[in-house]
Formats: sequence, C-alpha cells, structure tokens
Amino acid sequence: MEMFFYGFMQRAFQASFLIAVIAPILGLFLILRRQSLMADTLSHISLAGIALGLLLNVNPTLMTLVVVVIAAVSIDYIRMLYKSYSEISIAILMSAGMAIALVLMSLNEGGTNTSIQQYLFGSIVTINLAQVQLLFFLFLLVVGLFLVFRKPMYVLTFDEDTAYTAGLPVKLMSIVFNVITGVTIAVIMPIVGALLVSAIIILPAAIAMRLSKSFNLVILIGILVGLVGMFTGLTASYQFGTPPGATITLVFIVIFIITTIVKKLVNQSKYKKNQRT
Repeated sequence: MEMFFYGFMQRAFQASFLIAVIAPILGLFLILRRQSLMADTLSHISLAGIALGLLLNVNPTLMTLVVVVIAAVSIDYIRMLYKSYSEISIAILMSAGMAIALVLMSLNEGGTNTSIQQYLFGSIVTINLAQVQLLFFLFLLVVGLFLVFRKPMYVLTFDEDTAYTAGLPVKLMSIVFNVITGVTIAVIMPIVGALLVSAIIILPAAIAMRLSKSFNLVILIGILVGLVGMFTGLTASYQFGTPPGATITLVFIVIFIITTIVKKLVNQSKYKKNQRT
C-alpha cells in the first residue's frame, strides 16, 4: 500500500514539474495578448466536452480535445470580427461553454454530475501514468515551439500589424497558439480542476512580471515560481490533507502578495534615496 501511494506521489511531482514549465510560457503570452481570461473560458468549454463525452459514452478527454480545438479556432474568428473589442469573443464563448455543459449534464443525470465534479476540482495526487506521458508530450511540444518561434510570437504579441507587414502568418499563428492553449487546459484540467486551471497558468507569469521587465527573464522567473508554487502546494496538501489544486493556487496567491509588498517597499526605498540625493 505504501509503495502504491509512493507511486502516486512520484507521478504527482513529475506532473507538477511539467506543468510548472508549461504554465509560465503560455501564461505570459496570454497576459501580453490581453487574453488572461481565455484560460478560464477554455476550461468552461472543456466542461462541455467532458459532459458531451460522458453523455455519448466516448472518452471524455478525447472529446474535450476536439471541443477545445473548435473553441480555440472560434475565439480567434470572433476576435477578428471585433478587432477593437477582442474580449467579446472570450465573454461569448465562456457563457456558451458553461450553458452547453449545464444542459448536457441535465440530459444525463445518472452519474454524469459525479464525474463532472471530479473534473471541476481535479486531483493531482491520483494522476496516472498515461496522464504524465501526455503531459510530457505537451511539455516537449510547448517548449519546442517556444524555442523555435519565440521571436515571431514576440512580434505578434506586441504588434499584429508589424507582424503582418513582416510577412508573418498572423492568423495561423494566433489560431495555433489558441489551439495549443486549449489542448494544454484539456490535459491539465483533470489534474488541477477546471475551477483553478486558469489561475495556475496565469499566476506564475503574473508574479514574474512583477520581478522583471525582460521577456526571457520573465519566462525563467515564471518557471522558478511555478516550481516553488507547485512543489510547495503539493507538499502542504499532503501534510494538511487539503485539496492539491486549491492549495497550490493559494501558495501562488501568497507569493504574489509577498512579491507585491516587497516590490513596493523597494520602490519606496529607492524613491526616498533619490529624494535625499
């Protein structure tokens, strides 16, 4: 029994490491593209995919992947319709995803609600080998694409018009980024839960942005923050018997508060020093 539990915890830490590297990369681009809520939107839409899979007796994860890919393409299409109000696409699909999920759950009340709750809250300590392998493949994909397309994505993120003038396939790059983000959320969601997946993706990058203005350094700091937050949260969850996803999120919140306070104190100290000189 002890060896069985040890295997679960080992896989949980492996998954934590992979998520800690993936999250800041996607999170930073989402923040810079003013799409921080897209992770939350895709997690809501993922619930619709889960509910549909359970209703049709199809693998929920596979169905979710199909649904989030369609949703990711739709987000970019609606965003192009409202160029000056890109957040409209997120608002529309977030409400649509939740509405569809609720309707599908009501159509199959014989067990679907229980299964849906597992995806709502997730459980990183019950992760299986197949999920770790899927996360590892996603890790290789995200890191590989980031290393190859870092500069084009940087240009696209800050100025789409310049990217278009430079001959970059703006629309294709945007769609591919949305799809990868959607697939990442679909894979991570059963582990950390739909309610908290967006926080775990966004918070490490948001914290790193408080500590540095350099793009590459923000990524590195974000990964470091992600590792500290994931491992600390997972350990605290084991020690105190609290939900892993919620505990990890609270650790990130504490780190964010501490960095904000320290940053403010440092800035005040610099200001006073400049006043004296």
